[in-house]
Amino acid sequence: MPSDPHPLIKARWSPRALDPSGTVSEAAMRRMLEAARWAPSYGNTQPARYLVGLRGTPTFERILGQLNRGNQAWAVNAGALLIACAATVNPKGEVPYAEYGVGLATENLVLQAVAEGLVAHQMAGFDKAGITAEFSLPETIRPLVAVAIGVLGPPELLPPEKRERETKPRVRLPASELAFTEWGTPF
Repeated sequence: MPSDPHPLIKARWSPRALDPSGTVSEAAMRRMLEAARWAPSYGNTQPARYLVGLRGTPTFERILGQLNRGNQAWAVNAGALLIACAATVNPKGEVPYAEYGVGLATENLVLQAVAEGLVAHQMAGFDKAGITAEFSLPETIRPLVAVAIGVLGPPELLPPEKRERETKPRVRLPASELAFTEWGTPF
């Protein structure tokens, strides 16, 4: 029995070197959002909401302006910038596990990006209060993570100090540190 994950999952990574001439089509973005829509959520509450800006649109520029300087330096080359938000309340009341639901939906979105031949990088380095104000988000919508989606570019697009991080091998914890039959006894 093979132990490798599906190639789509294994191909996913979070590069920063994005081709400034690469684009994300509206059709591809709609497929990514559809993938997010089909994610599981607690009680089918579907808490994920996205602010979506394709490069060249005012929404892209508004999101870019709320990223921290380090992220702005490379994310400007993305074909699309998104802010993943959690709808924390619905008609039945407070939405349990809203962040978890947004995480599941965003992973679906990112995996669809890989299927589209694109790359995606999720980031926490942005001004959440700034996004809330810039987009007049209601109290019940909480911005959680920014996502840059684009076409992979060469590491030379990055400043020298960022290139090494971009090109070093990916490292993951061994499975023996993830799953247990008893705490401390690997599965």
